[in-house]
Amino acid sequence: MATNRPTGPSVSCVFVCHDGAGRVLLARRSAAARDEAGTWDTGAGALEWGETFERAVAREVREEYSTEALSIETIGVRNVLRGDPVESHWVAVVFAVEVDPERVAIGEPHKFDALEWFAPDALPIPLHSQCAAGLALFLDRLDRIR
Repeated sequence: MATNRPTGPSVSCVFVCHDGAGRVLLARRSAAARDEAGTWDTGAGALEWGETFERAVAREVREEYSTEALSIETIGVRNVLRGDPVESHWVAVVFAVEVDPERVAIGEPHKFDALEWFAPDALPIPLHSQCAAGLALFLDRLDRIR
């Protein structure tokens, strides 16, 4: 039986940008976004062939937020299965990325229509369906370093 499924999962680099003082940067997905328009989300992008995780994250931070990453730290890995039956399968490598709050700007206005800083205990609603899991890894990291 023929299938249109890929031969394996894709790899995504998910990043939680923070200001070094505990606030996180979230982007609101625009009406033209691939999915879940109007929801708030962390950043992410597919790993390209031959690219290291860190280069992928640095590239995506520049593309999405028009700034450079000051630091990049791996904080977890997630197996993301979406749909029933499964329509997409990603291995998400999750990173904490410090950025300068004064330098961020929307770099992809066709995907995002707002960027805002939030305290982890005062997050906006609605969040993207995959956002809470990445933020939980970031909060675990914060608890470990405090």
